[in-house]
Amino acid sequence: MVVEFPPFEALPLQKSGPPGNAWGLFGDDDELGMLNLLTPETTRDAAREIREGIRIALDWPLNKPSHPTFERQRFHHAILHRAGPTFMNDDAVHMNTQSSTQWDGFRHYGYQKEKKFFNGHTQQEFESSTALGLNVWVEKGGIVGRGVLLDWASWAAENGKSLSPFQTGAVELSHLKQIVKEQDIEFKPGDILFIRSGFSAAYNKLSDAEQRAFPDREPPGLLGLEATKNVLRWIWENKFAAVGGDSPSFERGPATGPYNDPETTLHQWLLAGWGLPIGEMFDLEKLASECRRLGRYSFFLSSVPLHIPGGVASPPNAIAIL
Repeated sequence: MVVEFPPFEALPLQKSGPPGNAWGLFGDDDELGMLNLLTPETTRDAAREIREGIRIALDWPLNKPSHPTFERQRFHHAILHRAGPTFMNDDAVHMNTQSSTQWDGFRHYGYQKEKKFFNGHTQQEFESSTALGLNVWVEKGGIVGRGVLLDWASWAAENGKSLSPFQTGAVELSHLKQIVKEQDIEFKPGDILFIRSGFSAAYNKLSDAEQRAFPDREPPGLLGLEATKNVLRWIWENKFAAVGGDSPSFERGPATGPYNDPETTLHQWLLAGWGLPIGEMFDLEKLASECRRLGRYSFFLSSVPLHIPGGVASPPNAIAIL
């Protein structure tokens, strides 16, 4: 689908709707949002990123973090053994789809004041239909295309920027632009952006006791992308199909903190405004290591969420291929 993007200043597209919305950009009945940018052409071009044939899983184990943030339930796995007449096992899992690596779907976060989701959908609709469900993504082939990694954590270490991923702090847009410049990265429409903050590497070093205490740590908060109009403009103008990172909060958390303007909450603009998937808690450590070794930061990404009619979020089942 070829769509002419209006300038950022033209937002909101639906003038009677919430701030920054791009409702109607791909049609009034659209449920894919920016995933419409993933076309047969972008898939074909992304396949050219496969050079070494190195495959890297980007999902953290489903039992990490062992004690999830935001009061989400812990992962539970049970072996269901059958002793006879056939000797075999099944298993069952119980999980919150956002307790580990995840894509946030368009049912996850709406405009808080207006109580509206992407393209104007309401909570009442979700009770009687599968509108905006993750099944729509899966039925269109998932999130498959060209991934690009901005390894902020390595850049920060090299440039004397010391910020804990376990406390509120901002990954600044100026830093990301510097990384793009230094590593000669060129974005293409439909790219899937990943930002490495170093969260998973730091979490893996915690003791069992520290992991148990993690949700209640003081001070609270999480390192994430600064939530500003300039960041929103940058994302819009680069025409990303999806964005993600390794932190439990893609944007500086908590998103409702006093440092964030409630009018520029990234979750509102990206999910509810533009239909742009947000990924969190991706395991980017091995990918970052290989990208540094090879000296290139783009790759082929294959991610097919769970096929849940009306699903809100899902493990990404993501593989990067270099």
